[in-house]
Amino acid sequence: MTRFPEHALYIHGEYYQATSNKTFTTHNPATGEVLASIQEASLEDIDVAVKSARAGFKIWSKMTGTERSRILMRAVDLLRERNDELAQLEVLDTGKPWQEASVVDIASGADCIEYFAGLAPTLRGYHVDLNHAFGYTRREPLGVCAGIGAWNYPIQIACWKAAMALACGNSLIYKPATLTPLTAYKLAEIFTEAGLPAGVFNVISGGADVGNALSLHPGIDKISLTGSTATGKKVMAAAATTLKQVSMELGGKSPLIIFDDANLDNAVSAAMLANFYTQGEICTNGTRVFVHKDIKDAFIERLVNRTKQLIIGDPMNPTTQVGALISQDHMEKVLGYIQSAVDEGATLVCGGQAAQVEGLPQGYFVEPTVFADCRDDMTICQDEIFGPVMSILEFNDEADVIERANKTDYGLAAGIFTQNLARAHRVIAEIDAGTCWINNYNITPIELPIGGFKLSGIGHENGPEAIHHYTRLKSVYVELGDVDSPYA
Repeated sequence: MTRFPEHALYIHGEYYQATSNKTFTTHNPATGEVLASIQEASLEDIDVAVKSARAGFKIWSKMTGTERSRILMRAVDLLRERNDELAQLEVLDTGKPWQEASVVDIASGADCIEYFAGLAPTLRGYHVDLNHAFGYTRREPLGVCAGIGAWNYPIQIACWKAAMALACGNSLIYKPATLTPLTAYKLAEIFTEAGLPAGVFNVISGGADVGNALSLHPGIDKISLTGSTATGKKVMAAAATTLKQVSMELGGKSPLIIFDDANLDNAVSAAMLANFYTQGEICTNGTRVFVHKDIKDAFIERLVNRTKQLIIGDPMNPTTQVGALISQDHMEKVLGYIQSAVDEGATLVCGGQAAQVEGLPQGYFVEPTVFADCRDDMTICQDEIFGPVMSILEFNDEADVIERANKTDYGLAAGIFTQNLARAHRVIAEIDAGTCWINNYNITPIELPIGGFKLSGIGHENGPEAIHHYTRLKSVYVELGDVDSPYA
């Protein structure tokens, strides 16, 4: 049994004892056992963190982009050196398989910091010639930013938000999800070791009350959320009281459209990755799999054969491919959706039950589940399940499948599989989603922005576009002659 000591907050470059006298516990999803006790921030602690972040901002924002870049690159090196140590902690905290965390979670976070460290020295405005005057713009940091993270990719999301905010010269107060807070504190330690000035990256923990306090706080200039649409609405409403800037990456119910000329093996691989990777706990997942009627039977046969071979087991075992869901409550929620699909007439072709893993009887495991003969109005085709549940829907007509794919309040992601690239580009242009793939799925290079439409979010993360969400643009007019005045 792994059990960590009580965890304090991290403010101004060191651990800080919360004043709330409140703690909450986190659990290892694979065992159900208590993993750690985490101190919860009070309103006074949040004020301390904001004051610290403001002080850190005054130092950090005055550094050149090159100076900031050097410090961020040191953090990148430390992250990569400690990849396995951090991956182990991430597996204990999230229940995801070691084979994922060891090659994706820390690596992708380090890649993001490296990318934005490279952009830091390039931030600039532009010059405008105005005859007897000229103008120029300055791209300036916003000030103190707050980041609220999700529980499925804890260190990756913390790295992403820190990379964008810090590269632009801001300071960041980060609140990790209460279910998976541990690696955010390790990231704070790494930033301090790399030479980040005190206060530039603070970590505070707590639930919805702490997130609401950050959203309302007048000393915070911007808030960035990765989470559910319901939480996003609350954060945006609270942020509006001070008109702070907001960017959000929220939920989805994304379509994956497989045409009759698709490479079937690649399409099956993508569908599995889009539904079973990280036990299906990924916001961009393509959970509505539209398959052309001419290849549906062949697709399902190959899919089921491969899905039944997936190894469900101890997340720390390198051979495990499907780990544990995040909590008991979430497991029961996912199983409830599976039952609703059966009740509404979908055909269960694979999985459908809680999985029993030898030696881990209290773990939150669910079998990778595939439903065929699904209808657009079924609950599993409408709600974001966030678990290993795939819905297969048949289609025949291109225009019809586009209309059906877009018939959702979400617009986060979408995928197309076809050998006809003219059709691929034509269909993608009609899909109402912000992050799309052709002949692949869930590939998120740092160089490309990620963002959603409709109820799936506001703004973008990653890519050069993110710079606009963490800076403000100032216009300056410079007169070179006399003032033309109508007054005598």
